Amino acid sequence: MKPIENRIDTIFVHVSDLERSVQWYSRLLGLDIREGSFTGPVYTLNMGEGKPGITLDNHCFDENYEFVPSNQPLFNLSSSNINDAFSHVTAMGVELVTEIITHSDMAEFSFKDPDGNIIMICTCFS
Repeated sequence: MKPIENRIDTIFVHVSDLERSVQWYSRLLGLDIREGSFTGPVYTLNMGEGKPGITLDNHCFDENYEFVPSNQPLFNLSSSNINDAFSHVTAMGVELVTEIITHSDMAEFSFKDPDGNIIMICTCFS
């Protein structure tokens, strides 16, 4: 018996302003925004068939919730060209956490979303 599947369905990103975050993440990822209002509590970005989504959660129904941004990368996004990804992100005016760091088999950099959560982008060379 295997009660838990080896699969991630969604990654939760806690945000303070759902509408702003929907706009920002959609621009970051080049995704269309669904019609409707963004009052919450959640909005899930579809990352493609068979891939985990990114669920933005503003906790609007949890009156005791206190938002604290992550001080470590929540997840990494893949890019086939780290320099193009870096140019795209810096053109958005993000706060960088690191410049591009190159290792023997990968390159990566980190930056903050509008709430200060840290995200990493990686390119693998192998």
